[in-house]
Amino acid sequence: MLYISQTGCQWRYLPESFGPWTRVWSQFRRWSRNGTWACALTVLHTAARRANGRAEARPSMVVIDTHLARGASSGGATFHDRGGPYGRTKGAKRVVAVDVTGLPLGALVVPASTHENRASDLMLEHLADQDVTGRLELVLVDRGVTAAAGRNLGRAHGVEVRRVGWEDKQPVFRPIRHAWRVEVAHGRLGRARRLAKSFENTTASATGWLQIACVATTLRHLSAVAEGPPTVRIAE
Repeated sequence: MLYISQTGCQWRYLPESFGPWTRVWSQFRRWSRNGTWACALTVLHTAARRANGRAEARPSMVVIDTHLARGASSGGATFHDRGGPYGRTKGAKRVVAVDVTGLPLGALVVPASTHENRASDLMLEHLADQDVTGRLELVLVDRGVTAAAGRNLGRAHGVEVRRVGWEDKQPVFRPIRHAWRVEVAHGRLGRARRLAKSFENTTASATGWLQIACVATTLRHLSAVAEGPPTVRIAE
């Protein structure tokens, strides 16, 4: 599954060394529906925080943001809907939450027409279901979330919801403290070719592939930490 996520190959072209593609597909479908990928991401995220020297396994601050993925034309009915500026893009919204390390701890996919208010609420509910909100105090969201919705989210989930973003359009890129980390996370996830577009027909399948990409990102981070900094050799 990590292979398909990274290469974007179709199920029928899965190398035989991985076993019959129908069996792998069935396992992917099962794990996507029963929340296995979400649980795996939670466990790996905890390990990554420990590897980064964090004393606490759970974060006190998260950043939530969405990314619009254009839907691929598959010829059949999908969960895709129109969204984005003026509703011109038919596809899906990928909702990702990261902590101060910049590593994803939650990932969901919803139709593109889903408002930022609802997407943020769904993510906070998802994080609560994964039992990662025990220490959560601050949630950063962009200005797509309305001020009233931010206050309601804060009361509903017992956290401070802070809207961040520049009031006016900036002439050059100016990162916002902590908030830029979720943009980097979206960029890294976009390197997985399965996520080049939204190819899936169901939210469960789309969420599964997004969570697999998050798992792969976290595994690469853990591997890099275990290897340590690169050795610099001085030519004699």
